[in-house]
Amino acid sequence: MRLFKPNPAVADLQLLAVDIETTGLKPGRDKILSIGWVPVNGDVIDLSGAGYFVISDTADVSSSVSIHGLTDDALAAGVPLSEALPVFQEALGERVMLAHYASIERDFLRHALGRSFKPDIVDTFALERRHMERMGTYPRGEDLRLPRIRARYELPNYRSHNALTDALACAELYLCLIKKYSLGSLSNLQP
Repeated sequence: MRLFKPNPAVADLQLLAVDIETTGLKPGRDKILSIGWVPVNGDVIDLSGAGYFVISDTADVSSSVSIHGLTDDALAAGVPLSEALPVFQEALGERVMLAHYASIERDFLRHALGRSFKPDIVDTFALERRHMERMGTYPRGEDLRLPRIRARYELPNYRSHNALTDALACAELYLCLIKKYSLGSLSNLQP
C-alpha cells in the first residue's frame, strides 16, 4: 500500500533513482554486479541517502568487465546480494523507483526479490521518448541512451556504467525533464 495520494504532485514525490550493472540482460541467467541509488525528494537530490554496493556473488565477469569496469577482484571485495537487497529495500521503502530504461532494473530486482516486487516506476527513457514522439521526432538507436539525452539538455558528461553515477545521472535528468516540460503530477510521468 502506497502512502501518497493517488496522483501526487511532482513536488510531493519521494523517488529513489536506481541503477544496476549486470553481466547481461537476462534475469535468471545473468547476475547483478552492482546496485546504486540516490533519493530525490520533490525537486531535490539527497546525496546523504545515496547507496552503492558491489555484489560478490558473481563467479566470472570476464566477458562484461570492459563495459562496467568491475573486475573479479573488485567483486570479491563486495558483499553478497542477500546483504545488499535489504538495505536497498529499506532505502526504497514507499518511494517511487526512478530509472533510465527501467525494465532492466525492474526485471532483475523482481527476479532477486520475488514477483511481489512491484514498485511504482518513473522511467526517464520513456519520458524522453514520449517527448520526442510528440515533437514528431522518432528516436533511433542511440538517441535515447542516457548520455545522449543528457548531452541534449546540456547536463554534464559522466562516465557510464557505474551504478551510483548512473543513478545520479538519471536523477539529474529527471529534474531537468520535470522542470523543462512542466510535468506536474505522477500521472504525467508514467506511461
